[in-house]
Amino acid sequence: MAEEAAAGINVNRLRETQVSPLILEEIKYEESDRFLTGIEEFDRVLGGGIVPGSVVLIGGDPGIGKSTLLLQVAERIGRESKSVLYISGEESPSQIKMRAERLCTTAKGIYILSETSVEEILRHIQKTEYSALIVDSIQTTFTSGISSAPGSVSQVREVAAILMNYAKKSCVPVFIVGHVTKDGSIAGPRVLEHIVDTVLYFEGDRGHPYRILRSVKNRFGSTHEIGVFEMKEGGLEEVLNPSSLFLSERTVGSAGSVVVSSLEGSRPILTEIQALVSPSPFGIPKRGVIGVDYNRLLLLVAVLDKRVGMHIQGQDIFVNVVGGLELSEPASDLGIIAALSSSFKEIPVDPYTVVFGEVGLSGEVRGVTSAEIRVKEAAKLGFRRCIIPERNATQLAADSVDIIGVSTVKSALEIMFS
Repeated sequence: MAEEAAAGINVNRLRETQVSPLILEEIKYEESDRFLTGIEEFDRVLGGGIVPGSVVLIGGDPGIGKSTLLLQVAERIGRESKSVLYISGEESPSQIKMRAERLCTTAKGIYILSETSVEEILRHIQKTEYSALIVDSIQTTFTSGISSAPGSVSQVREVAAILMNYAKKSCVPVFIVGHVTKDGSIAGPRVLEHIVDTVLYFEGDRGHPYRILRSVKNRFGSTHEIGVFEMKEGGLEEVLNPSSLFLSERTVGSAGSVVVSSLEGSRPILTEIQALVSPSPFGIPKRGVIGVDYNRLLLLVAVLDKRVGMHIQGQDIFVNVVGGLELSEPASDLGIIAALSSSFKEIPVDPYTVVFGEVGLSGEVRGVTSAEIRVKEAAKLGFRRCIIPERNATQLAADSVDIIGVSTVKSALEIMFS
């Protein structure tokens, strides 16, 4: 008991929530229990809609648009004759009203509560039944049962446990906004991400209007799913075809530019990789990357040097993924190598060519997953040729796109620059 109390666990509250065990096959559940917000990008990241009783944690840099997104979600839920309680510990009701007017929020089912005490919040929601609860943010919310300041590890952990307990007992979905640290992770104890059902990160550069909502944990759907939004004067707007968006300003015929097909969750996205290889004026060459893994770049540069004979180790190398997208899957390896080679040789890659494939240390091109939907996305956007791993090429039937299978990096580069 002493250990449980020291860990900040409310033992009495846990005892109150104990129920009898249920036989798994007798538990009834229907997929229709989910309800949609009408924001397709948001619903897809959640796995197909909001699950009643789920707890969703949304993190992101300050000013990136988390509160704007959730207010728009509340507005869409309110249109369906449902009521939403928006709890803010950082803004007054009048400030939220100003944002709502800017977003042209017209739903009547949105209720605003400016409160930071979780006991007062629970006392209020027990009087009125709501369809969803939004807490902005958990770092400003506290419980009187703990003497530490709001935002501390013990406060954040206990408040999250209380909100989760409420969501599971009432079957009301709860959305929690979490602040992030300098390195981009959600502030507070790591256990916070383990308590909730879904963790979403809202990413983007303030200098660009595009925002990416990324799922990194989801008990009710696939992870690494993304939703793309564009921040405009009237709020966030969905980008239903992000491939055309990321390629909209591409310069045709420019050396060092290659289009790759990346898979984000179940969604293929075509994006542009740019590379710049130039002689280094200093003794130690520089490396700069935006949107790809730094260590992966070093590996691919070594493969080019050793397996292809393209000596670029002593050059300054910079790689950028246009549009602020983060490419984490190895299928972009062949595209990075193509961009580096194009910049080094000063020979542009055919602008109607899409490249993807994983590259091994011996210079081989390995197969990737979901090659068919990647090729279909390229065909839909008007590309004429796809250079892909040979293993994938043998499994696909050529349609409106010329499919070329390659087994090594050297053969791939010969085809691109022939």
